[in-house]
Amino acid sequence: MSATDTETTGAGAGAEAAGTAAPIRVAVPPRSLRSELRAIKIVFRREMIRFRSDRLRIVTSLVQPLLFLFVLGSGLQQLSKSGTHGVHLTTFIYPGVLCITVMFTAMFSAASIVWDREFGFMREMMVAPVRRSSIVIGKCLGGAAVASIQGIILICLAGAVHVPYDPLLLLGIFGLQLLLAFSITAFGVMVAARIKQIQSFMGVMQMIVMPMFFISGALFPVSGLPTWLSVLNRIDPLTYAVDPMRRLVFGHLDISDAARRALDPGVSWGSWHLPAVFEAGVVLALGLVMLAIAIWEFNAAE
Repeated sequence: MSATDTETTGAGAGAEAAGTAAPIRVAVPPRSLRSELRAIKIVFRREMIRFRSDRLRIVTSLVQPLLFLFVLGSGLQQLSKSGTHGVHLTTFIYPGVLCITVMFTAMFSAASIVWDREFGFMREMMVAPVRRSSIVIGKCLGGAAVASIQGIILICLAGAVHVPYDPLLLLGIFGLQLLLAFSITAFGVMVAARIKQIQSFMGVMQMIVMPMFFISGALFPVSGLPTWLSVLNRIDPLTYAVDPMRRLVFGHLDISDAARRALDPGVSWGSWHLPAVFEAGVVLALGLVMLAIAIWEFNAAE
């Protein structure tokens, strides 16, 4: 051992004996587009991993849509046969059930924010050297992907309700589901940003989601409604997801003109019959607005 090594060893021993330690330097990498995209990817992957590992969640989230589709639809078929012009009731409510499947799954994905806050994981993400907007975007994209994957299971059941397996139809349904899933997840994240207990979040969701579903026209045609219900239907965001999906499904069915006028009248604002593309744009615009509000709430949080 050289004299220099001996001096260094002696100095280190003296520092330890004096109870002092050399400071540890922590280098925080500068924020960049690459680091923000990596943060979005990590949050997205976490949502996918949680969904893949929770098989019970995959099964239980399908129970309610299947009850609506096969039990309610089949049970009321005889009662409603005269008003459906030969179209099976399960075929009519199929687009609405596709939407409710995505809704509930997206809401449960947003609910994980409240769980993360209760168990302290959210605090760790909030202090990470990335923008909070990246966390919110990753959460919304992950929730939308999970909900859309869940919706694929219902898409596979199209033949059971007399809906053809047309590739363009299935792709169109999946695209609308993805759009709705993103908007609903953004809405859930916006609500979850201000709620600290999972029980409160579930109560708020039940108070909002079920009325949205029933008012949207998922279970009934939107023409000829009472004035008060027609107004509520037009201000329900879910209406603008159910209607273009129903138009898409009915556009691939061989039914009479009377059945199409009665069951697929479309949504109108006064005398303006809304195009399906415009309705999809409304859903996207609402999702982007709620995403912006959610980002603002996360940036304002302590």
